[in-house]
Amino acid sequence: MNDKLAKALNDQMNFEFYSAHVYLAMAAHCSGESLDGFSNFFLVQAEEERFHAMKIYKFLNDRGRRAVLQSMPEPKNEYSSMLDVFQHGYHHEQQNTKNFYHLADLALDEREHATIYFLKWFIDEQVEEEALFDSVIQKLRRIESDSNAFYMLDSEFAGRSFTPPAE
Repeated sequence: MNDKLAKALNDQMNFEFYSAHVYLAMAAHCSGESLDGFSNFFLVQAEEERFHAMKIYKFLNDRGRRAVLQSMPEPKNEYSSMLDVFQHGYHHEQQNTKNFYHLADLALDEREHATIYFLKWFIDEQVEEEALFDSVIQKLRRIESDSNAFYMLDSEFAGRSFTPPAE
C-alpha cells in the first residue's frame, strides 16, 4: 500500500470517528427534546460509526501501516426539526459514500487488491445507510404533524440496537 492510499484510509478512519461525533450531537439534541427513541437511533448510529473507524484502524495495522488520529471539527448541535436532523444525517452519509468511492478509485488505480476487497464491505454498508436515512425522511414527511404517528416512530427507535457483524 502506497503512502497516498494509507493517508486516505487514515483520513476516512478519522471521518468515521467524526461521524460518531456528529451522531452523538444528534442524539443529544433529541434527548434535549425528550425524544428518547430518536436519541437511541443516533446513539446506535454513533456506535456503528466507531465500529467502522476501528475496522479501518485494524486494517491499517494489519497492513503494516500506522493509524493516525486527527482533531475533528465541532458538529452541528442545533436543528429546527426532526426532519432537519435526519436530512443532515442523510447528507452526511452521502458524503461518506463519496469518500468510500474515492478510496475505491485510489485502490483500483494502485491495483491494491486487498484494499479493494476490504472497501467493498463499506460500499455495501453505505447503500444500507443511505436507504435507512431516506426511509426515515420519507416517514417523517408522511406523518408531518401527526403526533401519534411521531410518537410511534419514536417508540420504534427506542428498541434499535447495534450488533457488530460477524467477520
